[in-house]
Amino acid sequence: MQKILVVDDELQIVRVARSYLEKAGYRVLTASNGQEALFVARHEKPDLVVLDLQMPEMDGLEFTRRVRAEQPDIAIIMLTARVEEMDRILGLELGADDYMTKPFSPRELVARVRAVLRRAQAAPAPAEVLQIKDLRLDKGRREATLAAERLDLTPTEFDLLAALMSAPGRAFSRADLLETVQGVAFEAYERTIDAHIKNLRHKLEPDPANPQYITTVRGVGYRLEDV
Repeated sequence: MQKILVVDDELQIVRVARSYLEKAGYRVLTASNGQEALFVARHEKPDLVVLDLQMPEMDGLEFTRRVRAEQPDIAIIMLTARVEEMDRILGLELGADDYMTKPFSPRELVARVRAVLRRAQAAPAPAEVLQIKDLRLDKGRREATLAAERLDLTPTEFDLLAALMSAPGRAFSRADLLETVQGVAFEAYERTIDAHIKNLRHKLEPDPANPQYITTVRGVGYRLEDV
């Protein structure tokens, strides 16, 4: 049974999320602050964390920094009551896979959890290796390397890179890429792709400000250069 860690200092949100997730067949762990969540994550190794950004003792951003350093494969969905875009973007840049803004629909939360876990724990795909210059991606093993050095990618980053490498030179819109990684495109979330692309560039590019691999197509989105 897959384990979900729900972290929020609002008890009612924890109760509702736990109820819906347990009905969906998940084992649910809970924590009310970042320090407690880090302890639970270290000992229970959850498959996914549903995480509030604003918490006592250790906020969600610091938790994300620490848990990503220790468990790079863990999936994270952020919850935030803030409306400022930069708060959401910062969380995504730290490695969160998705976010939801409070108040949220519990049914949508379950759907998002399922979608993120499908990406993170999909069965190995048929052997397929994509290579552009010194960038190599093995879809079956879910491994990516650059100049023979392994890239530490989140599940979302891996799927974005796989989509771009599948059609080098093609301009992908943000909606195209969002549908690829989430299975559905929500217009309000299209800009989250920018944060994931920024993360990928920092991992791929010698100079992220002047990208050689993933370039911006003005007014459209992004493409992977094939020359």
